[in-house]
Amino acid sequence: MENFIRLAKLMSQRGICSRREAEYFIDMKKVLVNGKLIEEQGTRVSVDSSIELIDDAEKYQKNKVVILLNKPFGVVSTQPEKKYVAAIELITMQNQYRIKNSRIFEKEHLQKLSVAGRLDVDSTGLLVLSQDGVIVKKIIGPKSEMEKEYFVKVSGAITKEKIAKLRFGLSLDGELLKDAQVEILNANNLRFILTEGKKRQIRRMCEMVELKVVSLNRVRIGNIKLGDLPLGKWRYLSEGETFQ
Repeated sequence: MENFIRLAKLMSQRGICSRREAEYFIDMKKVLVNGKLIEEQGTRVSVDSSIELIDDAEKYQKNKVVILLNKPFGVVSTQPEKKYVAAIELITMQNQYRIKNSRIFEKEHLQKLSVAGRLDVDSTGLLVLSQDGVIVKKIIGPKSEMEKEYFVKVSGAITKEKIAKLRFGLSLDGELLKDAQVEILNANNLRFILTEGKKRQIRRMCEMVELKVVSLNRVRIGNIKLGDLPLGKWRYLSEGETFQ
């Protein structure tokens, strides 16, 4: 059975959909393996099997959207809190930043949106909301090593010794942090590139070397850049863009 694997897991590995979505499609009898309809959860198939989604399942996969938002200060990434609005409330037709060949906003695009990499309420910049579980996993999954780039303004004395500690050697939540790329831009501004995303990681890292974050702006996730997307506006990930 070495060359056999659960169908849902194989579909996830191939990037067809998330494992949860695969299980749903199997329950709905929407998955063909080598031309045969699969009707039971847990079915094991050969790793080189041909897999096909049928009917509305295939249409649903093709119509999934990925949204890029330039999150402003004071907006929370997920559930709304007192006196704050949630990022999804900014995803409206009036607030869309239209680019060439952009798709048309539809209310169904707001359904089943997941945030791929949160930003604190007091941070700004690139926030990804996706209906595609594969992309979410690619960005923030436990095995993800996708780069996230930030411009960070700090108060306090920046020294070579502090930068060395920020790059490697700090621990959070009892775990040694992965190597970080940290560059001095000027007297008060740093550039961070991380491949992990612990809660308020950069702020906590800076506190450990006696620096205080004044502002934090995420400008890139993988090879997708914030670019000229205005603050508070959003756009769709275009057909030619992919997270790498």
